[in-house]
Amino acid sequence: MLYLDDSRREGEWIPNRYGGRENLDAVDFLRHCNERIYALNPGAMTIAEESTSWPMVSRPTYLGGLGFGFKWDLGWMNDTLRYMAKDPIYRKYHHNDLTFRMLYAFTENFVLPLSHDEVVHGKGSLLSRMPGDNWQKFANLRLLLAYQFAQPGKKLLFMGGDIGQWREWDHASSIDWHLLDYEPHRGIQRLVRDLNGLYRRTPALHELDCHPDGFQWIDCHDSEQSTLSFLRRGSGGDTALVVCNFTPVPRTEFRVGVPTGGFWKELLNTDSAYYGGSNLGNGGGVFAQAAPSHGFPWSVVLTLPPLAVLILAAEKSR
Repeated sequence: MLYLDDSRREGEWIPNRYGGRENLDAVDFLRHCNERIYALNPGAMTIAEESTSWPMVSRPTYLGGLGFGFKWDLGWMNDTLRYMAKDPIYRKYHHNDLTFRMLYAFTENFVLPLSHDEVVHGKGSLLSRMPGDNWQKFANLRLLLAYQFAQPGKKLLFMGGDIGQWREWDHASSIDWHLLDYEPHRGIQRLVRDLNGLYRRTPALHELDCHPDGFQWIDCHDSEQSTLSFLRRGSGGDTALVVCNFTPVPRTEFRVGVPTGGFWKELLNTDSAYYGGSNLGNGGGVFAQAAPSHGFPWSVVLTLPPLAVLILAAEKSR
């Protein structure tokens, strides 16, 4: 819609009045449409499913933007799903698929979609695309979902992914709710429920989703072990620590730098038996040590479960 030559060959489109390929009438329409929607319905939300490099899609029209509230981050979706489909033994060679989006993550107000487009037309369901045996497939899906919720950006999860449906989505039939008769699928549903609850009640995970102050890398370079660690921050100083292990190898004595001392409580562990995991973890939390690491004055020593995400937060002193 934004470009006159979209899906057209040479000679099948007419340049705009400046000789360019931009569809100026469409741009004017979108800006006017968004202005009227937000003026008449202040609580409304418009979201662009847009895959080109058109700038400022989710910026106000008075700044030259298109005026949408949010834009899908299709780059994140494609990079992450391509990475997650790889056997963990090869993931260390594709670490940049996880880290690249932080170069542009705050150029728009992004939504992180795991959308309908990715579970149709022979692509397979999210669960069926995960590598490994059945246990690893479920663990990888739990890892993917928690990684999505921990990343800066709003979340979109298409129906069926929230219970680990095996087959592709079919518009002519219902979701396979009978799968909830089986514990691994109930575990996925419990995790999605708890991720939603944690996201809502933890300001560090949502308040600055679209602002660079809400994110800080701890270690994005550990490609050899396929781990990531980062901080999420809220506007009031709240901080959450996120550590991801993208291999089925548990990591013991894993040191991660943190900004403050005290007790760091484990808010979520996707490897909990409650979700269908192996129940490896940190006993509810760890005390920080006055041992500098990763440029921080304090550090915590963790046990990283296989194919799992840990989310921790420093307990506030009373």
